[in-house]
Amino acid sequence: MRSAQQILADSAVIAVVGASRDPNKPAHSVPLQMQRHGWRIIPVNPSADELFGEPVYRSLADIPHPVDLVNVFRPAEDAVDVVRQAVAIGAPAVWLQLGIVSAEARRIATEAGIDYVEDRCLAVERAVGSLTRLG
Repeated sequence: MRSAQQILADSAVIAVVGASRDPNKPAHSVPLQMQRHGWRIIPVNPSADELFGEPVYRSLADIPHPVDLVNVFRPAEDAVDVVRQAVAIGAPAVWLQLGIVSAEARRIATEAGIDYVEDRCLAVERAVGSLTRLG
């Protein structure tokens, strides 16, 4: 299994499940920061049409191209279904944001052989590792 830093370094396209229109929420500010540092952000939200200048998809299955990482901004009870969807689309890694922990989601990811990170913030890990996809 890759480390959190290695997952970020290896990822170019991040699907963000639960991306928010509210600029005061981490589910908006974190993906926006990642986009500003060069990652392509694909928002997944059933009640928005465009976020971060990208079309919003209703579900992971609706995204018409591969993603490198599925980032989850949903409550822990929703994470299990999101991880199942991530496995179904062939995503190589799933990342549950800070404060989100699910033993069942971890089990599903592990059994599927995909990388799994939980209870950590993408933006913090990016900053700690001084990672960028620019240039």
